[in-house]
Amino acid sequence: MRAGKLDRLITLQGVTHTVDAYGTPVETWADFAPPVRAQVVQSSTDEFLQAYGETDSFAVVFRIRWLAGVTPDLRVSYEGKTLNIREIKEIGRCKGLELRCEEVRT
Repeated sequence: MRAGKLDRLITLQGVTHTVDAYGTPVETWADFAPPVRAQVVQSSTDEFLQAYGETDSFAVVFRIRWLAGVTPDLRVSYEGKTLNIREIKEIGRCKGLELRCEEVRT
């Protein structure tokens, strides 16, 4: 993985549980780590018909340097879009990670 190819910034976010002023538990998203450098490997937008109606899906594959604790429960914030992590693949032995992400809009 060459440093020059890591030309984008992404932020990994995780769910945190807090209590609001009324004592009700609330789920919020907080940064998991500081913004990390990433390479956009593949980006596509597909429109398809599902059972409930037309949907368009934005999918991106990112490559980042190894970061411990990254799981599919996290999400990625990239260029104003919020993407769910669908799959994580390890590159080498703790050299990097490939994050397959998807944003679904209805």
